[in-house]
Amino acid sequence: MTTAPLSLEHIIRPSIINDKKPPVLFMFHGYGSNEEDLFSFASELQEEFCIISVRAPYPMQPFGHAWYAINFDADNGKWSDDEQAIRSREAIVAFIDEACIAYGLDNTNITLLGFSQGTILSYAVGLSYPEKIKNIVALSGYINEHILLKNYEAKAHQHLNVYASHGQVDQVIPPEWAQRAPALLQSLQIRHVYEEYPVGHGVSPQNFYAFKKWLDGKF
Repeated sequence: MTTAPLSLEHIIRPSIINDKKPPVLFMFHGYGSNEEDLFSFASELQEEFCIISVRAPYPMQPFGHAWYAINFDADNGKWSDDEQAIRSREAIVAFIDEACIAYGLDNTNITLLGFSQGTILSYAVGLSYPEKIKNIVALSGYINEHILLKNYEAKAHQHLNVYASHGQVDQVIPPEWAQRAPALLQSLQIRHVYEEYPVGHGVSPQNFYAFKKWLDGKF
């Protein structure tokens, strides 16, 4: 399928469903990567999904893209540009609406799949706008409450479904950060699965097959 000229660069794998609006799975890559990265999963995922892998809006040098800047300061250490992350959150929400219209997708059956920084944004979108999202696959990331919509907790989250996983020896995002997610998800009455694997900052084959199995029936 030819991609439409929307607000964010993306690549697409069409659904096999053509007699009604198909469900859609949006992919959001990590810091310094691009839309080709997670798209390598597309050929192995359920054919019912239309899969759209999205490029982050901020280019990096010499290559790659980011959803927001991560800065390293001698005095303050490593810190994230939360304002930029919030702008990306809103850009994703707008892009989702655009894509559902442009490609004739079911806007009541939207899944977000993120890795690392892409997971942080997937959580931000899903928890801020639960009325728009059905499922979140959160790989090697965490919930940054500073980039969630104000008073997000007052919204109804009960219909959301979350699969989260993390590497036990992840040296990029500490497992302890990811381990905080289940308690917050539980407080919002969100159905969730949290798993850890004996890997670093990546997705093992076992992890891939686990979230693929979790997606069965989610379309």
